[in-house]
Amino acid sequence: MSAAAGPSMSAADGLLALAEEAERRRDFSTATLCLESALSPAHAASLLPLAEARARLRLAGLLLARSKGLASAKAHLERALLVLNPLPSAPPRLKLLAHSLLANVYGLLGSVPSQKHILRRGLGLLASASASGLLPAGPSLLWTTNFQAQLASALAFDGDAASALSTLSEGAAAATELESPQLDLFFAATTLHVHLLCWEDSTAVAAAVARVSELWDALTDEEKEHWVGLFFYTELLQTFYLLRVCDYKAASKHVERLDTAVKSEMQRGQRIKELGTELSAVERSLAQPVLKERERAALVHKQRQLKDQLRALCGYDTLNDVLDYGDKLLLAPPPMHGEWLPRTAVFVLVDLMVVMISRPKGIFRECGKRIQSGLQIIHEELSKLGIVDGVTEENLEHSMIWMAGLYLTLLLQFLENSVAVELTRSEFVEALEALAQMKNWLTRFPTILQGSESTIEILRGQYAHSVGCFDEAAFHFLEALKLTENKSMQSMCQVYAAVSYICKGDAESSSEALELIGPAYRTMDSFVGVREKTCIIFVYGLLLMRQQNPQEARTRLASGLKIAHQQLGNIQLVSQYLTILGTLALQLHDTGQAREILKSSLTLARTLYDIPTQIWILSVFTELYRELEERGNELENSEYASKKEIDLQKRLTEARSHPFHQELVEKVRIEIQPMHDLMQKHHEMPGSVANADLDIPESVGLSTPQPSSVRRLIDTSSVRRSTRRRVS
Repeated sequence: MSAAAGPSMSAADGLLALAEEAERRRDFSTATLCLESALSPAHAASLLPLAEARARLRLAGLLLARSKGLASAKAHLERALLVLNPLPSAPPRLKLLAHSLLANVYGLLGSVPSQKHILRRGLGLLASASASGLLPAGPSLLWTTNFQAQLASALAFDGDAASALSTLSEGAAAATELESPQLDLFFAATTLHVHLLCWEDSTAVAAAVARVSELWDALTDEEKEHWVGLFFYTELLQTFYLLRVCDYKAASKHVERLDTAVKSEMQRGQRIKELGTELSAVERSLAQPVLKERERAALVHKQRQLKDQLRALCGYDTLNDVLDYGDKLLLAPPPMHGEWLPRTAVFVLVDLMVVMISRPKGIFRECGKRIQSGLQIIHEELSKLGIVDGVTEENLEHSMIWMAGLYLTLLLQFLENSVAVELTRSEFVEALEALAQMKNWLTRFPTILQGSESTIEILRGQYAHSVGCFDEAAFHFLEALKLTENKSMQSMCQVYAAVSYICKGDAESSSEALELIGPAYRTMDSFVGVREKTCIIFVYGLLLMRQQNPQEARTRLASGLKIAHQQLGNIQLVSQYLTILGTLALQLHDTGQAREILKSSLTLARTLYDIPTQIWILSVFTELYRELEERGNELENSEYASKKEIDLQKRLTEARSHPFHQELVEKVRIEIQPMHDLMQKHHEMPGSVANADLDIPESVGLSTPQPSSVRRLIDTSSVRRSTRRRVS
């Protein structure tokens, strides 16, 4: 038996040595195979318990790093813990690592109760090891930050924001005791993230933002340069906050910094990858058994030079970290080594922020470039996940759900912005094709994208309104209202539906509009930011006009215009405000002011390529020239308006004859059938983005009525001369 044991032990040890060598070469497939072979029943029995546990931890780490074989990783980690727990000689670090990795696996597999249980066990083990002196104070505090960060994430996913914030506070205290600026900032940023997700106290959210800004400003230039992951994390969180409170001017500055950083980081990442590849080749050469002394000295010198260059570029000391640089934007030091989102997703998210800042300003060329770039990158990432034509969510492996949800949600946000841009530019066919894509993705991935259903219904309403289908538009807006619990989105649905009802023109529809907008008007000051308020005031002003109260309407709309101009920077909404105010000025026979206001409004509408609003303004100009008896201007203006009308009708005809038109406007909800099993998995997935509303508020204008409906929008007696000629 002893003769048989010797070779068996040698084989196992040899396989472990081969695995170590393969890892050094970054040949992870070979390393995985060697470790799996060493842990097979034929060899595992010959391994000492500690050696077996180490091997299982190494193998699980390899599987986790590449998101492969989560079930296998879970089995190895659970076995490693069984082996380690009764071993008094096992280093505490190994036991803590096993708990941390297993918690990570439970999270990826959607088993949040098991994840929280193993994390609390880890914290208990940590307290015991620290109290007994088996773990020095420094490593003990580091492990504390690791477990508290993971536990806070699990609690936040469970919707227990209070416990998550309390847990983060304990982690932050350990970071402060460690005197680690990086961890201080990490916990402050994560605290802000939780506040943004729950947003129960605006003062607390603002304080969290201020804390993050204060800690970042306190860093040295070298720290700021090297902690790139934290830079993107903190800047994006602050951008989300500023968009939420509608401080677009400040948000624009953060987005500019982010955009510049992405370009710089892509260049630096490429250089680091090149140096890392060169260093890897040098180290492989150094591993050769037979090298002349001069050759070895030259290689060692080259190795030192490359490491110095890499350290100067990214601040990492180990080759593995350097070579992983292109894949991860790390937020914290070991044992955490975590990232918020994959590097590619962060860069795509920055593109989305550029679009969201640029679109309200009418910078459509840049928006188009970013949308196309973002969509291309997202499709490439989805292809890597196997999500190509014909694939549906029932084909997805469990481990892919979170990553698929991330990129699919980003995909729909880009398409949403594409629809908004094209509707503003009166490119109705392009808008409906983008919207049809959104519908197709929703029907293929109904569970993962369930949180997007209300947004798609809103866009169906906006498309229907833009092509003059007001009854259908109101239907879709009210369906969207039923599909969301977000108070802000509910308010906007009421606003949009009210506009569509007003455009229908009959008394009953106006009453329905008032029923929708009245409650919203009374609560408009309760919303964070001013987006809802400006839109509600706009619609309320329209209703006051219909009620023959022009002076009150003028006063209300002027206050709304001031807010829209100063805080939202949404020139489409400003243009619409100006058009109504110009109409009111004409109604009150203030022709001088009407002329100036309408000129400004027309300039903005032209900037946006917004043909319906242009025609609307031109129709009011025609009435103005009649009022002033400027016959030449009236004829010239009418001729120009007719050309615009012909252009618009051509676009509308193309849209209405499109195969997708009817299915998008018809008064029927999209039929989706979420998979029961996947729904359970999806709801259990930590950090699931599709249902966890990123709450990045849009700054959309209100869909304008078609010129033929201007008479419905404004009462037929609202704008007229003494001869009672009305707006045409």
